[in-house]
Amino acid sequence: MPTPATPCPCGLPASYADCCGRFHSGAQHAPTAELLMRSRFSAFALGDTAYLMRSWHSSTRPARLDLDPGQRWERLDILGTERGGMFETEGSVEFRAHYREGKHTGSLHENSSFTREGGAWVYVGPLSPVVFD
Repeated sequence: MPTPATPCPCGLPASYADCCGRFHSGAQHAPTAELLMRSRFSAFALGDTAYLMRSWHSSTRPARLDLDPGQRWERLDILGTERGGMFETEGSVEFRAHYREGKHTGSLHENSSFTREGGAWVYVGPLSPVVFD
């Protein structure tokens, strides 16, 4: 796990503690769909499967999640958002997540659906087929 002063993996100019770390610890809920998406990317980068499961909608959450230890998530690009604000209940975030697996680099492109469950933003699933480049 990163130290509190480590730059956040999500790419925002803040420390991990001040950015996604507060969501991962459960101290706060992400106030927007985009911040939830960023916190989920950081959780993938850090191997935090417990947070990924907590932030997944109950109707689409898998029974278990096994992350590939050889895959390193390195950078997140937010390509667009639709709704998903602090006072909304649904939204979408289009993103490209860059990874490295051994000497191979690639990216995952997805337009994700988010909704609120129990007052907190959660990931529902992709709105269109996920593309690996």
